[in-house]
Amino acid sequence: MATPAQQATDDTKAHRLAELREFLRSRRARVTPDEAGLPGGARRRTPGLRREEVAVLAGVGVSWYQWLEQGRDITVSPQVLDSVARVLRLSSAERRHLYVLAGLNAPPPEVDPAHADMCEGLTRLIDAWMPYPAHIMDRYWNTVLYNDAAAGVLGMRPDIRQNCLIAFFTDPVYRSRTGAGWDALAPQVVAQFRAACSEAPEDDGFRAIAEEARAASPLFAELWERHDIAPAGQNRKEVEHPLVGRLCLEATQLRVPARPDLVIVLHTPLPDTGCEARLQWLASPEGRRGSMYPVR
Repeated sequence: MATPAQQATDDTKAHRLAELREFLRSRRARVTPDEAGLPGGARRRTPGLRREEVAVLAGVGVSWYQWLEQGRDITVSPQVLDSVARVLRLSSAERRHLYVLAGLNAPPPEVDPAHADMCEGLTRLIDAWMPYPAHIMDRYWNTVLYNDAAAGVLGMRPDIRQNCLIAFFTDPVYRSRTGAGWDALAPQVVAQFRAACSEAPEDDGFRAIAEEARAASPLFAELWERHDIAPAGQNRKEVEHPLVGRLCLEATQLRVPARPDLVIVLHTPLPDTGCEARLQWLASPEGRRGSMYPVR
């Protein structure tokens, strides 16, 4: 007799395989023979592809694909699932869903071409975050967008290296504004970047940024050798602004599922610090005029 834990596991697996069966059937019915490149598809009365056609186009056995779509407990490989996903014209999100239903670890998320052009909407998002600093970076922490508050408070500007990790260790303006808090924040920043690297261990882009940072900063090189890992989430920052003094901020990293290659970083004033009023003044016409002539 199965234990409660075993029964729960069996029930979960049965549910997953039932979902796999219905998902594959619905995706197969969605693809027309013409889309699949089958001859005479336009003359067919029944919509969608037949199981045998999916199997042939994917280069797998007909019986094996039938078992897969029937939700049987069979062994599958990523290569075969990718072939099936190609034939069924699955989106990136649907392909990851197929992996999960088949009992495999989902591949890293990819940008669906349908969602590639989202920067206009994301620009509106960070502009609406004013008067609080907000910026967007790619998976390698290259700066993609930033709002006016990020420029005025954090010192983001076009004449520095447009990478948040390297700028953290090389930009004298940012370091001078974070003061003593910079030393406490540096190990956490490095550990979070290493955590980002661990999501794609074979990605040369991460290694290139790490090597550039090692060459630019002996401290980064020292911290990098610790191999510390910290999840990206929230960092607390204290910024000494030349016009309004200390700003106590909480930086939160967010991801948009449709654009897994981008990270949104929103800075929020900590309560009971007076930070909110200072940020509002910096964004006012008077504050903007004052920022034109910053106190060094």
